[in-house]
Amino acid sequence: MPSQNSYRLAVDIGGTFTDIAVANGDGVVCATAKTPTTPSDPTEGALVGTRIVLEQLGIGIEAIGAFVHGTTLATNALIERRGAVVAGVTTKGFRDILEIAYERRYSQYDIDIDKPDLIVPRSRCFTVPERMNVQGEILTPLDETAIDRLIAELDACDAEAVAVCLLHSYANPAHERRLRDLIAARRPGLFVSLSSDVSPEAREFERLCTTVANAYIQPLMATYLARFAETFAAQGLQCPILMMTSGGGMTTVETAQRLPVRLVESGPCGGAILAARVAERSGLDRVLSFDIGGTTAKLCLIDDYAPQTSRNFEIARAARFIKGSGMPVRIPVVEMIEIGAGGGSIAAVDSLGRIAVGPRSAGSEPGPAAFARGGVDATVTDADVVLGYIDPERFAEGRLRIDTQAAEAALTRSVGTALQLPPAQAARGISQIVDENMASAGRMHAVESGKELGGRTMIAFGGNGPLHATRVARRAGIGHVVIPPDPGVGSAVGFLDAPVSFELVRSRYARLDTLDLDAINALLDTMVSDAAAVVRSGAPEDALSIHRAAFMRYHGQGHEIEITLPDHALAESDKAVLREAFETAYSAQFSRPVPGMSIEILNWSVLVSTSATPVSGEATVPRGRSVKPAEKRPIQCDVTGDMVEADIVFRSDLRPGDTLDGPALIVEPQTTTLVSVDFALSVDGHRNLVLTRREGQI
Repeated sequence: MPSQNSYRLAVDIGGTFTDIAVANGDGVVCATAKTPTTPSDPTEGALVGTRIVLEQLGIGIEAIGAFVHGTTLATNALIERRGAVVAGVTTKGFRDILEIAYERRYSQYDIDIDKPDLIVPRSRCFTVPERMNVQGEILTPLDETAIDRLIAELDACDAEAVAVCLLHSYANPAHERRLRDLIAARRPGLFVSLSSDVSPEAREFERLCTTVANAYIQPLMATYLARFAETFAAQGLQCPILMMTSGGGMTTVETAQRLPVRLVESGPCGGAILAARVAERSGLDRVLSFDIGGTTAKLCLIDDYAPQTSRNFEIARAARFIKGSGMPVRIPVVEMIEIGAGGGSIAAVDSLGRIAVGPRSAGSEPGPAAFARGGVDATVTDADVVLGYIDPERFAEGRLRIDTQAAEAALTRSVGTALQLPPAQAARGISQIVDENMASAGRMHAVESGKELGGRTMIAFGGNGPLHATRVARRAGIGHVVIPPDPGVGSAVGFLDAPVSFELVRSRYARLDTLDLDAINALLDTMVSDAAAVVRSGAPEDALSIHRAAFMRYHGQGHEIEITLPDHALAESDKAVLREAFETAYSAQFSRPVPGMSIEILNWSVLVSTSATPVSGEATVPRGRSVKPAEKRPIQCDVTGDMVEADIVFRSDLRPGDTLDGPALIVEPQTTTLVSVDFALSVDGHRNLVLTRREGQI
């Protein structure tokens, strides 16, 4: 029997559903729940789901010893432009940083190009007299007499938050901090974000954009997080709440309130962590993580059991897949591609008579028409209901009533009438379009990363992932699919494996050959101390691991390659080691190094995190048995379009070694797995469902 306060609880608030997972002291997931998200107050839906899992376990909330929370609220606020009125403050003479941007068009020959919405128009960009040089030396002192004029400008534009980005403040933040204090003394109600706190790196445009994004969502997120923590504390929660970050780690609520931009990909990261753990446990070194919820589909490449990461991320692209068409932010992020293709994605017929699916979603209110909550638009879920893939009696553990007739009516109204198709054919058209959209997104993401999907294993989860996995895998040329336990709440389960971590990146230009070792070692020591202080506030006694890196390039180049630094203080002998490591990494990307070129370092990074829990290897699988279905159900074959009888099997009845040929539906509380007619199922030693393509079956 687990001891008091040994349970860990994870809450993932998505655009359509809120997922809850609880693990016991041995790390075993012992209770899960999926409830509709409550957009007017997301805390309410989280509280309902928490009560459900606590009742399942027969415990009170005081038994929870660790609480992890992830949310799409920050992302949605940025995408839907529901943030604060932000004013920008820059160095005199640099008012037009946002207007100038990269000095190029993301689509050179598009005469109707839509420029990215960078939130702060020129009318709300203000300046103050001051100047630092690149070494952080003061060239022009901050003119404090200009504060009265600045306050008047902020008042006139009704600013609710201020993004301060002064030239070279990453090298010396003194002027930014003094300006913050002056503003706070006169307008204490204003939220002020400093670029030296949010993104202390060179490149003014990205630094200002990141600071603007932070300021834009800070009032919303600070209020939400305070309410969330207060609500659960009032219910009796005794442990602190940790927030999932976009980089795949956890941080404190206080840090998240100060740096909410780090929550931008908070929810989806949990899924990537889950997929990486499943891959490591199963010995799968090349994986595609495939997470479909009610609003979006998220795909992430995982190699050698580590999700692909990045320090560059674009928000709300004007052109869906074109780099440079969104608002750039520089934060640690698990790199994935996210498209508006989920269970709630709305289908319609466009002006050319084509079926289009997404990116608009019915969300949780009113939701798909089949939910009988007032929705009238046809969605992907409505199509799956009509195709027979969702059992109306068992959906969402019976807490949501499925109305098949309402789904058929919506399909007829949105697609069938315009194309003269019966509901079943309209549903098939929607299914094929959305599955091809997902497969195309995966192929594009792989190509942009210089990789391929062929030969990878798909790890699928989310409320709709298992339902679409074999359909998307076939289109993407993937022959193996793994569905882990509790896939319907996969991101929440992933939260439970995340470390408490914090990453710092700071710009300090240096040439490798003339590197001032004492200065750099002192900088790295300070960064480790600062990052460790944040981690210790959430994990006071855990063992810590430290990863240090340098971002290096040949002299004169525009972008850097991350190179891991040795664990010890840098010595003269390490210069040759770092040169060799850089040239090896450069050759891997560009085929060969450039001889005789000087190497320079622009940024230094430190990641401090709690140590990861060891992953057990593959478990022994007993001799298999052929599963006999509990019942059968007519479904439309996703390959031929014919009606076929599919076996219905309850996942709780499956044991390691069990096998089954498609077509079949594997039913569990929060989702259903479709085993297509050309796939075979087996259960491995960790109770994962392994779906393997049977070539030549159709």
